[in-house]
This record gives sequence, C-alpha cells and structure tokens, in this order.
Amino acid sequence: MTLAFRNVGHRYGNHQVLSGVSLEARAGEILCLLGPSGSGKTTLLRLAAGLEVLQEGSIDLDGAVLAMPGRALPPEKRPFGMVFQDNALFPHLTVAENIAFGINRRPKEEQARIIAQRLAAVGLSGFEPRYPHTLSGGQQQRVALARALAPEPAAMLLDEPFASVDVTRRRSLREEARRALKSAGVITLVVTHDPVEAMEIADRIAVMERGRIAQCATPADLYANPASALVASLFGEAQRFPAMVAGGSAMTAYGPVPAPDYRDGAAVEVIVRPEAVRLAPANGGENTFNISDLRFLGRDWLVLLSAAGAPALEPLRARVPEPSGLKIGAAAAVNFAPQGTFIFAARV
Repeated sequence: MTLAFRNVGHRYGNHQVLSGVSLEARAGEILCLLGPSGSGKTTLLRLAAGLEVLQEGSIDLDGAVLAMPGRALPPEKRPFGMVFQDNALFPHLTVAENIAFGINRRPKEEQARIIAQRLAAVGLSGFEPRYPHTLSGGQQQRVALARALAPEPAAMLLDEPFASVDVTRRRSLREEARRALKSAGVITLVVTHDPVEAMEIADRIAVMERGRIAQCATPADLYANPASALVASLFGEAQRFPAMVAGGSAMTAYGPVPAPDYRDGAAVEVIVRPEAVRLAPANGGENTFNISDLRFLGRDWLVLLSAAGAPALEPLRARVPEPSGLKIGAAAAVNFAPQGTFIFAARV
C-alpha cells in the first residue's frame, strides 16, 4: 500500500506554500517530513488528512484518489490515524475509554483485547483505569498514539508529536513510538523540524525547502550525499561559510578547501561538519587560529577556534577524541578532511 502525493501545490492567499510536491510513502515505512518553519511540511500533512482543501495535484491511497481539485474524501472517511503536538485526550475519559473511542462499535471483548495490545505496544500495560491528568506528558502522548492505532488505520499522520515532551524523555518516547509504528506495519508520515529526531525515527527523510522536496533519501544517504547546502547543513552540527573560488580552492575564513569542480571567481558555500576539521600544532602559517573554548561532550571534545582580529566571525567547531596538546588560548593549524566537507554554488 502506498500514500502518494502527485504534483501537489498549495497557496495561502498570494503565498505559494507548496509547489510541485511529488512523494510516496510505503506501508511499513516511517517517512519524516523535515524542514525549517514555513517550508510546507505541516501543510502537506494537513492536505493528506483532509484538513485543507487541495488546490493543485492529487493525493491517492493505493491508487484510490483521496483528493484532487474539486473532489475530496472528507477527513472522517479517510483511513488515517492522527497524532498532534497537543495529544487532545478526553480528560473525562479513562485511558481505556480514550483508546476505545474510535472502536466503540466493536464487541466489548474485542475492544478490551485491542486496548491491551495497543497499550502493551507503547509500554503502558495496566494503565487502562488511569485518567489523562494522572499521566506525564510522555505517557499522554503514548496513549494518543495507542488511540490513533486502535482502529488499524492504513496510515498514521504525526505532526511534531514529541515537541511538547521533556527533552530527557523525548528519545525513549521516539524509540517506543517507532517500535509501535513498525509493529503495526502502517504507512507513517511524521512532521518534525528536528534533524536528530528525523534521523532516529525515520526510514526515509524528505527534506523540504521553500515548498519543495529538496531531497528524499535514507538518513545514511542524506548524511553522506546531501544534494544541497540546506540538506548538508541540517545534519551533524554542520556550519556554513561563504567563500570565493581561487586557484581551484574555496577560500573560507578558516582556510582553503579544494573545489576542483568550480571555476575561479565562483561564489560558493562551504559546509563543514566538526569531525571534518583537522587540527595540528600551530606552524605559524596562514591557517592558524586561536582556541577560544574547549568542552568535554562525553564521547569526544568540542574545540572552538576563532580568527584573531575578527570577533564577529562565527567560531569554527571541531571535534576531537582527545584534547592532547590543546588548551584555551593556544593556537592550532586547521585543514579540512574531504569526508564531512561539502561545497555548493551560492544561491543568487
């Protein structure tokens, strides 16, 4: 089964929010829509749910048209489960009653079985008699997920489902949600603005930029082979530096980066991940910078380097396994490894 968006476009007044979006999500797959605010990801989800009227293109489920201009299946008739940032549980109903809300026409024994199964899938067995106000934010969101999965929908639509959960609980909640969704085998679309969340939960990620799909691929492929400066800068604490190409190298404020595919004089953007920054003892050369900060992050150390006489310049971030020989106030020579360094033509 496949949920397909075909050349979808949408406007709010004179503002074009989506332009020519084509995307397919498959059964058993978790597909994340990732992008900055205003990129169109929530609008695309709302169009799938039927909460917005489709203006251009079409949306179909396994070949059956859900929406096209002038024709649309109403939201309540679309076989979708939905979970939003606000879990919208009914406060006067117990956990069991909340989950049973969408399956209340089924026999009581079947309802009880489904409720128990869905609660077990999200790690909340035995919570049936509890009321929402007695649950933590993370537990409430898991109940909302269980409720959405109870009617066995063809697809799940989740809009920033973990954003309101405490950061210390968010990762485990994502893991529990992924297990429950994969076990259900449904098509899943998740909207998020958090690249770490997308990497942790998704099978594929569709990066959205200015109402279009900038790139759609697996997390590993997006990380290693980004198709644009935006995609490259989303992952791995990457930094963007403007540069001009001269003598076959992009001349950044922190030194040259080989740019054999660009002509001299071309304006480019250099994207650098911290692990691509190589440090060596200061040699008095042009690529020597001051260590302005040094922090232990658990797995490795973060080193911040600043250019003398350029306080407004963003510090260069480097990651090293050991700080041997490095200290705040000292100088270090910088060069860039090819893996983790990317160059793109500057956007005009």
